[in-house]
Amino acid sequence: MSQKILMDAKAVDRSITRLSHEIIERNEYPENIVLIGIHNRGVPLAERIQGKIHSISGTILETGSLDITFHRDDYRERLVIPQVKGTNINISLDGKMVILIDDVIYTGRTIRAAMDELNSFGRAAQVQLAVLVDRGHRELPIKANFVGKNIPTHEGEHVKVTFNETDGKDSVYLLRNQE
Repeated sequence: MSQKILMDAKAVDRSITRLSHEIIERNEYPENIVLIGIHNRGVPLAERIQGKIHSISGTILETGSLDITFHRDDYRERLVIPQVKGTNINISLDGKMVILIDDVIYTGRTIRAAMDELNSFGRAAQVQLAVLVDRGHRELPIKANFVGKNIPTHEGEHVKVTFNETDGKDSVYLLRNQE
């Protein structure tokens, strides 16, 4: 498998800063926003966005994490035992502006699973979606409200995001299967 770097640490940081500014600009009452990161790499992304928004506006947003393991539509098809991380949402989402955060959006199935899990925590006033990378190829009618970078891919290509918190380095790679 070959890999090509698409975003280095500086580009990742610029995209996170831009996402943070867009979230503030599009939401009139930032104190009503709750950032929910989807395990695995949506969680550190949500924490980074929280930090950027705090430095931009002085507002400290509530954050949480969402484990969609048992809501995935391919859960029973997977041959490996899933690693359950656990959902950590310590507030009611009733009436809140929830921003779901993930590293990459592809088919939309992860986001559908996240929406199923979110319903357990109250009825949000609105749910928005922020992703670092949109690689296209949706199978469901789901669109991100905030996108760090659009990276169209072809069959046999994958996008891999790494963060300091989980991987020791901030970067985005395009992986290609060798045939």
